[in-house]
Amino acid sequence: MIHIIKDTKQAAPLFEGWQETMIWSCLQNVMGTIYGKDEEPLRSAKAVLGDFCFFAGEADRELIRHEMEQKDGADLLVPQNAEWEKAMEEEARLAETTDQTQTWHRRIRYALKKEPDVFSKEKLEQAVKGLKPPYQIKALDEQAFLYTKTNGWCRDWTSQFLDYAQFKKLGLGYVIYDGEQLAAGASSYTRYRDGIEIQIDTKEEYRNKGLAYACAAKLILECQSRGWYASWDAHNRISLALAEKLGYHFDCEYPVFERRKIK
Repeated sequence: MIHIIKDTKQAAPLFEGWQETMIWSCLQNVMGTIYGKDEEPLRSAKAVLGDFCFFAGEADRELIRHEMEQKDGADLLVPQNAEWEKAMEEEARLAETTDQTQTWHRRIRYALKKEPDVFSKEKLEQAVKGLKPPYQIKALDEQAFLYTKTNGWCRDWTSQFLDYAQFKKLGLGYVIYDGEQLAAGASSYTRYRDGIEIQIDTKEEYRNKGLAYACAAKLILECQSRGWYASWDAHNRISLALAEKLGYHFDCEYPVFERRKIK
């Protein structure tokens, strides 16, 4: 039987060495949930937080199937190694024969190195100063928080926080306005003890104007002032290029299996 692992120390050895802050969030009981079977010692586990589910330990198809069958489950399944990846491919094929409401597709994401001292404060400050009128950068306040709940293009700035009080306690974000119109933002998708996982979005009509660059720079500077690390994981090459422009360094490509719902 698959159940929540309340004592996350049981699962920690399975995820050891995996440089992923969302896993750390789960293991630290800050955000997210660890699942596994009723066994001792624990041989397999999954860490679920937001759109992501990370699988570790011995490849277990039942554990994969459990997540795939969740209608509101994670949309991105991340294998720890080739054995998990093969199991996911097999389960994806099987799932598509039994469930006509969704499909699963393998794609690539891009991991960035965790290097707390890599950033140039001067360069980041110049990026922020480079933002010119009519654009204004402001902290993500309650008004902006409520906006994200009814506007899908920026929902992930705050989607993992129950309310503004929790976001104010654990999260951090900056947004850019064009007059009264929200145009772009950089925020904490998730939080772990020593930092955040960055989420950046720009409204379509404001893209390619340098807004994401300025906003991300502001967020990284504030994280540094608090002693936090601003982690970045790129979902495509455009995101990777922006990260590298800010000072991050590419680490590796890795596969994920993405859920796509059929309307």
